[in-house]
Amino acid sequence: MGSPVVLLDVDGVLNPFERPHRGFQRHRCSPNGMPFSLWLNPGHGQALLDLAESTGAELAWASYWCDNANEWIAPRVGLPELPFVPIPQFPGIRMGRTLGAWKARHVAEWAEGRPFVWFEDEPDATDCIAGEPGVAEHLLVEVDPMTGLTDEHLGIAATWLRALSG
Repeated sequence: MGSPVVLLDVDGVLNPFERPHRGFQRHRCSPNGMPFSLWLNPGHGQALLDLAESTGAELAWASYWCDNANEWIAPRVGLPELPFVPIPQFPGIRMGRTLGAWKARHVAEWAEGRPFVWFEDEPDATDCIAGEPGVAEHLLVEVDPMTGLTDEHLGIAATWLRALSG
């Protein structure tokens, strides 16, 4: 089975659409030469590291940021370089898939049967990941993209991960 994985989306999860409270700081970056503004909470890194350590899980990116998350997000929230799910550019609705379904397909394949928690804000991702063939035990923690990741989300994930080993 392998150790469980905690999968992190960036936009809408670590980078909410609006600044939810003063704990979030504005950052400017330019992944692939495109200027971008982020709201990031420097406390998220330690909270995620604590979650992983206390549950025996590993952290990984599950975001269109792919490896760019290691350069632009990780150092600003206090995370080390993490592995990432290689999610190619979304081909669009014309290919018969929604954004959540597209990401779910790649997440399920990358996890290779390992249990995982996925912090995600795409509204259809829960149904989509459950429909993927061979997907491992998982919990999709739906995050409101206006508020981003909260202590409540981390608590839900911790409870589920601890139940895996118990």
